[in-house]
Amino acid sequence: QVQLVESGGGLVQAGGSLRLSCAASGRAFSSAAMGWFRQAPGKERDFVAAISWSGSTTRYADSVKGRFTISRDNAKNTVYLQMNSLKPEDTAVYYCAGEWTREIATMANEYDYWGQGTQVTVSS
Repeated sequence: QVQLVESGGGLVQAGGSLRLSCAASGRAFSSAAMGWFRQAPGKERDFVAAISWSGSTTRYADSVKGRFTISRDNAKNTVYLQMNSLKPEDTAVYYCAGEWTREIATMANEYDYWGQGTQVTVSS
């Protein structure tokens, strides 16, 4: 049974930074494509960033390019999302996702496993 557990969310002022972590267990993490998505109240779940199983390939939503960085540590079974220059519109619940059949994935329906989410609130 795969488990993904996010941490690192919180309240931050606009312009600040946060680092989200997602710890995986239950399956070979080094074989997993991992992604971050976010969902604001009343909106759909949107793609934020993705990383290939090797870490050599990354993808970002246009809205976060240049501000967010996804990375992974396969020795620690953890994927990270470093978020800088945060804006109020970044406020959402952030979800970690994993899947084991593709090198990298950017669509929510490509992922098989999801974490419970962590709240990020950016005040203006």
